[in-house]
Amino acid sequence: MTSVALAVTEGMLHFELSLAHEVFGARPAAVTGPWYDLAVCGPGPVRVERFRLEPDRGLDGLAAADLVIVPGWADVDVDPPADLVDAVRAAHRAGARVASLCTGAFVLAAAGLLDGLRATTHWAHTDVLAARFPRVAVDPDVLYVDNGSVLTSAGKAAAMDLCLHLVRLDHGAAVANTVARRLVVPPHRDGGQAQFVTTPVPAPESHPLADLLPWVLERLDQPLTVEDLARQARMSSRHLGRHFRAVTGATPLQWLLAQRIRHAQELLETTNDGMERIADATGMGTATTLRRHFHRTVGVPPDTYRRTFRS
Repeated sequence: MTSVALAVTEGMLHFELSLAHEVFGARPAAVTGPWYDLAVCGPGPVRVERFRLEPDRGLDGLAAADLVIVPGWADVDVDPPADLVDAVRAAHRAGARVASLCTGAFVLAAAGLLDGLRATTHWAHTDVLAARFPRVAVDPDVLYVDNGSVLTSAGKAAAMDLCLHLVRLDHGAAVANTVARRLVVPPHRDGGQAQFVTTPVPAPESHPLADLLPWVLERLDQPLTVEDLARQARMSSRHLGRHFRAVTGATPLQWLLAQRIRHAQELLETTNDGMERIADATGMGTATTLRRHFHRTVGVPPDTYRRTFRS
């Protein structure tokens, strides 16, 4: 029987904690044979957002576990407690697999477990993780990363993807599918975080592109070029490029493609339009071009995205 330790301290997120407890703490009726032996480990009674928890064991219980789960860390601008970091590091040294859910990756990174490894976290915090821990190869586009003894998941629901992946490793695909059916979730999701990341448009303000950007957004169905944008903005293409990088962090063509993809996402979610019509409406030209750019940017084909996000 695999022993699982769920690490809890003040400052954890209850969603990921509860999710892990549901997966590893409750053996499905349809599953025969040994299941996980789950223990909640913490420094003492702790408050997790609006809930108060009474741990089964102290944080030293992490070192005796086969698998340690570190839930999301609520405030990534605050260093996680040293006793939690030390306990996670000690558990890994003792041979435990250590998995973080969402921003729990900041705890693993603080323990040095992600140095030299590929890892992920919630897409809204990947830049912070990469800046604070430069030895970590942060991948913002995946749902989870499995490095063998160290695993990390992306944000919120991606924690379920990683938990089911661990069940699949330990008990096989059939058991993981059974757990997924009980929880009414897909046993495996295609693609990565890119399909869930919003593509914001800079808020109207007094930057040099304030008039140009809305003009472009009204003409996404047209085959615009950098020269067209420069002409409308009354500046050279080189000057335009500098302003785009300063305002949006991208080149004009990169930004334009992102807006075309964003518009395609909206149409896939809200209309029954076929791929050719969406390609026309977004300025992609052909369904083939739309599918190629959409899959490369979002991580899943347009048809898969539509099935996932259809209202």
